[in-house]
Amino acid sequence: MKAVLERLYNGIIKENPTFVLMLGMCPTLAVTTSAKNGLGMGLATMAVLIMSNFLISLLRKVIPNGVRMPVYIIIIASFVTIVEMLMHAYVTSLYDNLGIFIPLIVVNCIILGRAETYASKSNPLLAIFDGVGIGLGFTIGLTTIGIVRELLGAGTLFGIKVTPQSFEPVSIFVMAPGAFFVLAILCAVQNKLKLKGANRHVKEKGGCNGNCGECAFKEGGNE
Repeated sequence: MKAVLERLYNGIIKENPTFVLMLGMCPTLAVTTSAKNGLGMGLATMAVLIMSNFLISLLRKVIPNGVRMPVYIIIIASFVTIVEMLMHAYVTSLYDNLGIFIPLIVVNCIILGRAETYASKSNPLLAIFDGVGIGLGFTIGLTTIGIVRELLGAGTLFGIKVTPQSFEPVSIFVMAPGAFFVLAILCAVQNKLKLKGANRHVKEKGGCNGNCGECAFKEGGNE
């Protein structure tokens, strides 16, 4: 149970693909013009990640080392095709909005990276939860960016008008520059919160007073 929770925490917080590892930037910047698109892309990627992690973990002892990358790509491409067909059949409007970025999940470095660094070395259960954790982290990242961009750029949230009539949408937020700006701001906030948490932890240990200039542990200090 501890290992499962660690996989979830790792994917959502510690190694969040969007805000920490900065992976999958192509769909992150391109499809997050709305919260719905961000959520849909995140869930589609998570589904492929879970299934590919599971199958690669099951086959990890029989896949020859020399051809592991081509095999991983074939497995991932197969699951992407299944997800794409299901989205085309049941969520056509979302499928049309995401367009080419659905098949491009095949080359998403998050999925191939987890296959190589974790699924191929772990048991199927942990591989599944690693996919869930990383997938949730990616989904949260995309949805958060989509919410901010849609709210400021269109005055809506999941397509529903939520701002007053007097609110004037800032159209740049639903354009390419807005994606970079929102991502930068959210990464800065995340880093600030992480830094505060780290400083608080060190203070509780009694090893820092929060003032780096007067730190007793700085080079040459022996106070």
